[in-house]
Amino acid sequence: YILWRLMRFGSCPSCDCFLCHHHCSYLLIRRVCVVLITFLEVDQAVRAAKSAFGHWSRMSGMERARIMIEAAHMIESRREEIARLEVVNNGKSITEARLDVDSARLCIEYYAGLSSTMAGQHVQLPGGSFAYTRREPLGVCAGIGAWNYPFQIAAWKSAPALACGNSMVFKPSPVTPVTAVMLAEIFTQAGAPDGLLNVVQGGQETGRLLCHHPDVAKVSFTGSVPTGQKIMEMASKGVKPVTLELGGKSPLLIFQDSDLENAVKGALMANFLSQGQVCSNGTRVFVHKDILPEFLREVVARTKAIEIGDPLLESTRMGALVSRPHLSKVLAFVEQAKREGATVLCGGEPYVPSDPKLRGGYYMTPCVLGDCRDEMTCVKEEIFGPVMSVLSFETEEEVLRRANDTTMGLAAGVFTRDVRRAHRVVEQLKAGSCFINNYNVTPVEVPFGGFKMSGIGRENGQVTIEYYSQLKTVFVEMGDVDSLF
Repeated sequence: YILWRLMRFGSCPSCDCFLCHHHCSYLLIRRVCVVLITFLEVDQAVRAAKSAFGHWSRMSGMERARIMIEAAHMIESRREEIARLEVVNNGKSITEARLDVDSARLCIEYYAGLSSTMAGQHVQLPGGSFAYTRREPLGVCAGIGAWNYPFQIAAWKSAPALACGNSMVFKPSPVTPVTAVMLAEIFTQAGAPDGLLNVVQGGQETGRLLCHHPDVAKVSFTGSVPTGQKIMEMASKGVKPVTLELGGKSPLLIFQDSDLENAVKGALMANFLSQGQVCSNGTRVFVHKDILPEFLREVVARTKAIEIGDPLLESTRMGALVSRPHLSKVLAFVEQAKREGATVLCGGEPYVPSDPKLRGGYYMTPCVLGDCRDEMTCVKEEIFGPVMSVLSFETEEEVLRRANDTTMGLAAGVFTRDVRRAHRVVEQLKAGSCFINNYNVTPVEVPFGGFKMSGIGRENGQVTIEYYSQLKTVFVEMGDVDSLF
């Protein structure tokens, strides 16, 4: 009764007051109750996923593909509904939300096509003996998503896992809990076994329990570097493989021979998608000194013209940041940059829309910082908001050294008309995803992931099949045993 009373009302059953002498004891019991219920929810989800895995893993790749294609068709038919809920879930513009839904659908279609291609290798050995390899699913995989692309990330993680014959328990960010549930419902409606894609809600404790659960075979995480380090440490206790797509402080190099129009558009795409809340953003924009004044004039003019407001309106290009604490954090970075000598060329302030219904929203004006130096906080640390730091450079050798001077290596970009320079520079950039004359383009056919502290493993592309499966080698003797004993 005490446990029920605490969970139901959060108060002491003897006097309904937290100020009684039982205060500390009841708070402790309440905490234990929360942990226990979280454990039971996670365990129930994993057990259901384990049961579904038994059936799903025995299906042929073509059978799995048919269900995945049906799920993709359902997503396509509900595109507007899902996109609008994603706007409410996250705050991004409806235009971007639709593209996220499209990316999720395309990812599921792509891996449905690969589900029947999982195959091993035959190796002929002396005397008629031979060996072969089998690529087999891992079992129950845990996916832990981020809040910047809630629906898309849920699809990017679940699609390759399911295509390989695994099941998945997915934990969305507690900040954006809604649309991952829709994806799980769609898979069930498409004919997937109950529990194949399970969603559990919660925060750090839920993630910890997933990482430690003995029936979870793999963990895939998208989020910050510190959290990724903790997840890798927890998964190591069970020697579980991990895929980590972590933070970035990516460089964008704009040479003097660039097509300036495209370079400006590339810089905007590299900094202001999803209110700047993108891990791969090219927030360190290195511009050759000869074109710096012209570049700044154009990029500032276009940044000032970005339409901010109701993210459900077609005309809006920048919605609200995800939460008030995050907005405060981003604005604090701008203030820190000013104290360290950066010049705010535009933006970087709270924004109050004219619509009275939106005046409590977490809006800010997109910001361009000039006069930046490599040692500044805004240049060294991931801001994860609509803040572009512009730096000047003179030589290719110099800018490469500065671009690579970071512990992270998620993405990088280069704008130049010189095709030899483009490939030469990309070869030397220490980043997992590089762009030439474009930025933040992520087709599902192409692997995405980072170097250094930006993570390990890849999402999307054919190579991801290797991260959601394991290789078994089988030796077949066709003669007598040649024994040493």
